[in-house]
Amino acid sequence: MVLLLPLLLLQGPTWCTAAQRCPRICVCDNSRQRVACRHQNVTEVPDTIPELTQRLDLQGNMLKVIPPAAFQALPHLTHLDLRRCQVELVAEGAFRGLGRLLLLNLASNRLSTLPQEALDGLGSLQRLELEGNLLEELRPGTFGALGALATLNLAHNALVYLPAMVFQGLLQVHWLQLSHNALSVLAPEALAGLPALRRLSLHHNELQALPGPALSQAQGLARLQLGHNPLTYVGEEDGLVLPSLRELLLDHGALQALGPRAFAHCPRLRTLDLRGNQWSAWLLGTWRGCVALRWLYLSGNRITQVSPGALGPAQELEKLHLDRNQLREVPTRALEGLPALVELQLSGNPLRALHDGAFQPVARSLQLLFLNGSSLEQVSPGAFAGLGPGLQSLHLQENQLQALPALPALTGLGLIDLSGNPFRCDCQLLPLHRWVPLSWTPSAETFTAP
Repeated sequence: MVLLLPLLLLQGPTWCTAAQRCPRICVCDNSRQRVACRHQNVTEVPDTIPELTQRLDLQGNMLKVIPPAAFQALPHLTHLDLRRCQVELVAEGAFRGLGRLLLLNLASNRLSTLPQEALDGLGSLQRLELEGNLLEELRPGTFGALGALATLNLAHNALVYLPAMVFQGLLQVHWLQLSHNALSVLAPEALAGLPALRRLSLHHNELQALPGPALSQAQGLARLQLGHNPLTYVGEEDGLVLPSLRELLLDHGALQALGPRAFAHCPRLRTLDLRGNQWSAWLLGTWRGCVALRWLYLSGNRITQVSPGALGPAQELEKLHLDRNQLREVPTRALEGLPALVELQLSGNPLRALHDGAFQPVARSLQLLFLNGSSLEQVSPGAFAGLGPGLQSLHLQENQLQALPALPALTGLGLIDLSGNPFRCDCQLLPLHRWVPLSWTPSAETFTAP
């Protein structure tokens, strides 16, 4: 203590002076080195911000231009928020001197371009937010100085093309967000030089063909979002080779067909989302090579039938969603070879009837069964044959059932929903009436009846 006291006395006045000064329009929290100057209509960075500031919030001002070395008097900054500041230009060297900065937020501004050296000096930056600007193009080398960057957000811009090597130097980027742009073409080497990339968001763009060669540059990619693009076809010839891919989202596009072995070179693919497309033709071999597939979402397509054995390669499948298609019967034979299936969604199909043994191939594993809104008029006494105490939830609401056979084997049901059916209170309903009291003490959580 005696040795430290002279040192503290020596530094004290200097530190106190730096800590106490605060621009009149700002709020300073010197104990945590934070300064906020929000929505003050300032046109340049205040020059009396405490030098020791680590977090500076300038959002909602009117800076328009970030000049060279605009923050050189604040070398300790780690977080800088420039959202909604009407920034139109970031000059070369604007952030030089901010070698400790970890987060730079430039979202919701008016940037249409980034000069070649606009981001120089940000060697420690881990997150860069450029969402909601007017960027139309990116030049190779723009991000070359950001060797520590982990997240780059370029969503909601006006990008139409990604040139080769545009992200060169981003050796640590894990998540690249490019959604909500106008991208129609990616150069074959647009994603080259991104060895650490694990998540790529390309949804809500104008891609009409799968840019397989470009995507395959990111060999470590685990999650790929391609939904809401006008893609009409995906096949093996598209060259999608992603050995680490686990989740692929191709939802709400214009897919009309999938070719054989479309995902054969994605051996670790676990989740595939194809909801909301126009797919109707189910070709044998589509899932060949998808040995790790667990969740398959095909809701809201135009599927009329599923061929026997079509799902065979996906023997580890746990969830299968076929709701809101045009199936006229349960695809019983297509369910063969799926010993791990836990959840089956068939609601919103024009099924009309359930025949004996409809779910026999998956009877031992099935736990959740959705048949609501399927125009069901008839359920055969053996429709649920093989299903026993493993079935936990059965949804039959909003159909056209006037009667339902007893289901004595389903002793494990935690929920059965029969609401919205025009049941007739006559002798045909007697088996169901006798079965329900033996199975439950009815409550709102376990039993819903008309």
